[in-house]
Amino acid sequence: MATISSPCIKVCTIDAPSGLCIGCGRTVDEIGRWLSLSENERRRIMGELPARLQRAGVAPVAAMTRT
Repeated sequence: MATISSPCIKVCTIDAPSGLCIGCGRTVDEIGRWLSLSENERRRIMGELPARLQRAGVAPVAAMTRT
């Protein structure tokens, strides 16, 4: 079985103002549909996540925990 690409870092908390997960940057809808998306759709979304979080002013958890 092929591994499914995912940006999940196991920090599943939704930022209320933006509707984005602070761990990965996906919306609740994207998280729910993730397994049904094609690999190309998953990669497209993953490519958008850093800019999406930045536009929303949400600091990704991974960035907050780096030393």
